[in-house]
Amino acid sequence: MMNNPLVALRQALVGLTSINNGAPKKRRPDHRRNLSYESLESREMMAVAPLANMSVSENTADKPQSKLWEHAGQWWSVMPKSDGTWVWRLDGTSWTPGACYPPRPMAARFLPVDDQLALLRRGAVDLVEEDQLRAKLARALATATPLVVKVGFDPTAPDLHLGHTVLLRKMRHFQELGHRVVFVMGDFTAMIGDPSGKKATRPQLTRAEIDRNAATYERQVAKILDPEATEVRFNSEWFSELGAEGMIRLAGSYTLARMLEREDFRNRFATHQPIGIHELLYPLAQGYDSIALGADVELGGTDQLFNLLVGRQLMKERALEPQIVLTVPLLVGTDGVEKMSKSLGNAIAVEDPPREIYGRTMSIPDSALWDWLAMLTDLGPAEILDRRRRCEQGELNPKQAKMELARRLAAQFHGEAAAREAEIEFESVFRGGGVPDDVPLVEVAAGKTLQALLVEAGLAPSGSQARRLIEQGAVAIDGERVADGFLVLSARDEPYLIKAGKRRWTRLRVGPAPAAG
Repeated sequence: MMNNPLVALRQALVGLTSINNGAPKKRRPDHRRNLSYESLESREMMAVAPLANMSVSENTADKPQSKLWEHAGQWWSVMPKSDGTWVWRLDGTSWTPGACYPPRPMAARFLPVDDQLALLRRGAVDLVEEDQLRAKLARALATATPLVVKVGFDPTAPDLHLGHTVLLRKMRHFQELGHRVVFVMGDFTAMIGDPSGKKATRPQLTRAEIDRNAATYERQVAKILDPEATEVRFNSEWFSELGAEGMIRLAGSYTLARMLEREDFRNRFATHQPIGIHELLYPLAQGYDSIALGADVELGGTDQLFNLLVGRQLMKERALEPQIVLTVPLLVGTDGVEKMSKSLGNAIAVEDPPREIYGRTMSIPDSALWDWLAMLTDLGPAEILDRRRRCEQGELNPKQAKMELARRLAAQFHGEAAAREAEIEFESVFRGGGVPDDVPLVEVAAGKTLQALLVEAGLAPSGSQARRLIEQGAVAIDGERVADGFLVLSARDEPYLIKAGKRRWTRLRVGPAPAAG
């Protein structure tokens, strides 16, 4: 007979911690890696001179026993342990003196605290608490020890869009200041699904879907962050070790009443909408990420504020120095109204072709232009204010400012040459009324409605979005606007030329309907 009920409960909850539909979690060979895809094996080959060949400086401002080791013009912070090994100040991993696999070098010096704060405040909404961030930055400056800055992304979809890059750009600011940025791949928390801003429970993803999406995230974030200075960690690393007993104890650190203070939970509870028990675990799991990493700062969108503050509270309850919380605004989509979202059809993906990035940026309303310039470019507040003033006074056409934005975004992800080509094509096609040269050809069977064909051809992400485009008069066939979503195109050898919106084209060859079985 089993005497320990926690053992039974651990077995019952094994699906939570295995993250693999009941199968044991395969430990990733190198959780602690940067975005250059550098493997553990390759780093082991990068031997560094033993400590005997390094100069040492006592670091009494932090801890009397810690030392700053200087080698090849770079600084390494290590502390001795009683067992003869050393602990890297950057990630807490033990290192035996003279061994290979060295810690990542840290910046030998930082900018003055006020200069750092000026950059970090730019574009921020919430900063909890600024005086504590100032103190952390001052300590980092005095000890030459970078702050640990953590951001979590759940790989719930394969594509990152421009809305995600607002947060990535703030991460880059911390990198430019010499701090240690940790990109937390939420492969565990993706199994729960972040309930932030959701009116219903998210569908739970499979392990295969999460791994597939995670692979694309690493490639895409490298377009914004410095690959060599970005550390990627999967939070299944510590949740696999936490186990069911640890998860139960973590759940016991927060009450249901406090969890229902969260607006989206409170609204769903008041309207009798289901709330999954696993959803209540999400803020706690995100907070535990901060504990596992010893985060000094956590970044997130304004819709993440509750989760970020939970992490801060959990750290306090464990007598840890609480993390600073910094949020950035949410980017409105190309419609200028709703938060950017692929499901709403108002998103521009990071890996969209340059012509698509340029063209869709040109479609945003003028009212959204200034927020996009502030959130998606390196232009300073004074430069943006000057452009806005000139537009309001008639000295600058808003289209010119929008073209500058479109050019900057296309160049950021595809290079200057591709951005120039996209601009030239936009001018010739969309101002001159022409048709792009490389319109894709899609072959379909007859018998389907226009609404269904738009989705099949990739011109609309969903049937509802296709219907909306047709109702708005944004769909044309062979140059003629079409208002009937239930129109069925007859089979013909010559492809139909379909235009949806201002920039999406396809040639649709409709073949005979399949014979009845």
